[in-house]
Amino acid sequence: VAEMTLERARRRVEMGEDVVIILDSITRLARAYNVLAPHSGKILSGGVEANALHKPKRFFGSARNILDGGSLTIIATALVDTGSRMDEVIFEEFKGTGNLELILDRQISDKRIFPAIDLNRSGTRKEELLLSQIELNRVYLLRNFLADMPAAEAVEFLLDRMKRFETNADFLASMAAGD
Repeated sequence: VAEMTLERARRRVEMGEDVVIILDSITRLARAYNVLAPHSGKILSGGVEANALHKPKRFFGSARNILDGGSLTIIATALVDTGSRMDEVIFEEFKGTGNLELILDRQISDKRIFPAIDLNRSGTRKEELLLSQIELNRVYLLRNFLADMPAAEAVEFLLDRMKRFETNADFLASMAAGD
């Protein structure tokens, strides 16, 4: 099903459409391929067949923006802290391959604060391509400020501040004014 979904998405991208695939989870997909993978004789730690991760990596690596076409965005979850060595190996193989890591925090969720995001461990790669230098400097200041707070308090602080402004640009500009 995953391969059929990916092929259909690719065709739509070639026709100029923007497509988003939400995959829950890359860990489960890799486990399924691990069961089906022909045995090469090379087993990674955790019982992962060396060839088993090739197709999930190709799946995840299919995300792209096509010149004179559409774009394919893949949003995938990964299981962590399950106690399974296999899950750890799979996560480590994919860690760092995406453009964004969004880490959820159960303790924040238990306090009924949503979104339950660990702001200190989450972030976007190459954000300098998305923001002006002034905005980027303000984001760095904001991160440094939030880093000194407990995780739940940081989320509440950020949510409170964001409610006051219509856009992210307005919010970041307010930092210069000391609001």
